Amino acid sequence: METTIPDRPAGAVTAGPAEVTARWRAAAAATGPADRSAAEHAVRAAYRAAGLPEPTAVRWFGSPFAAAEAALQLRAAGAVSVREAVRTGPWEQARRRAVEEVGAAGWAAHWALTGGELGPVTTPLADRIRTAVLDRLAPEADREEASDDAAAAARARRTTVRLALLDAVRGQHDAPWFAAFEAASDAAGGSAEAVAPLAGVAREAGWWWPYQDVALVSERPVALHRDEAGRLDRADGPALEYADGFALHAWRGMPVPAEFLAGLADVTVERIRTEENAELRRVLLEHYGYERYLADSGAEPIHRDETGVLWRITLPDDEPVVMVEVVNSTAEPDGTFRTYWLRVPPSTRTARAGVAWTFGIPESEYHPQRET
Repeated sequence: METTIPDRPAGAVTAGPAEVTARWRAAAAATGPADRSAAEHAVRAAYRAAGLPEPTAVRWFGSPFAAAEAALQLRAAGAVSVREAVRTGPWEQARRRAVEEVGAAGWAAHWALTGGELGPVTTPLADRIRTAVLDRLAPEADREEASDDAAAAARARRTTVRLALLDAVRGQHDAPWFAAFEAASDAAGGSAEAVAPLAGVAREAGWWWPYQDVALVSERPVALHRDEAGRLDRADGPALEYADGFALHAWRGMPVPAEFLAGLADVTVERIRTEENAELRRVLLEHYGYERYLADSGAEPIHRDETGVLWRITLPDDEPVVMVEVVNSTAEPDGTFRTYWLRVPPSTRTARAGVAWTFGIPESEYHPQRET
């Protein structure tokens, strides 16, 4: 699933916050091979803008995982990170300029229209990548089985990997800030020059690591699957996948093992009941379907009134799932009446209270003239 991101044409007419944000939303979600020539040009420009010699080499990797491995090797060999000069300094300058351009009082509103639109999706994705890289390069020691020496070695390894990850620039996943900087500059007739080279890399590449003599650059993912809320989500394969095989598996935003997803097609009531991990059990239940589970498990309703039927699913070592079954009073085009299942708090005791809760009001105040 490859996404092409159009560069911002030189001399183009400035755009409003919505257009700028849309452009950077696309960049954050872009997949497919980078224009390596353009990305390398921007990397070298970022070094020059920081007053540094250009790197003698720009090395490419299939994923942030592979690039982080190389960063660990460089750090072990004594390589010096120049992230402070290449990214931190220009970033602070651009942020200061952006606040000046929109005004301190207007910054919150400006951020809400730009970075605030992208952050809730982009930041969790970047954090998921960071966590996955950390866990795979430096797994935590088993608390029950590891000796003191092994546990100490595992902690030291994780610290080393964390430091290597702090050397990274997040490329396309810094999109929220680029949107805010660019929109602020456009509004004031500026150009966000301080971070222009960094933005150039972000339009073409994933994470990258600037060191004194070499820059390590990761390709973007080859596939990205998300649900309507922007969370990683895929039932039949990786939700995020890179060309070298590094991948993240998730169901509606929750990390799951690849082998777990492979077994979703054969889920049974007994499989759901015996799953020890409460979070994975919820995934199984959602995939199986609440209505189907209620029917197949022989569940009994706990309350019934004119608003609907209240059901409770008791799960071991977890809070119960309580749902209200309601029937739409408006007929579908074929004359049937659609049934909806509304999940409500476990403390719900009546169907009316559950339906009222979905409207954000107490049961005593729920008196619909006509339910739809």
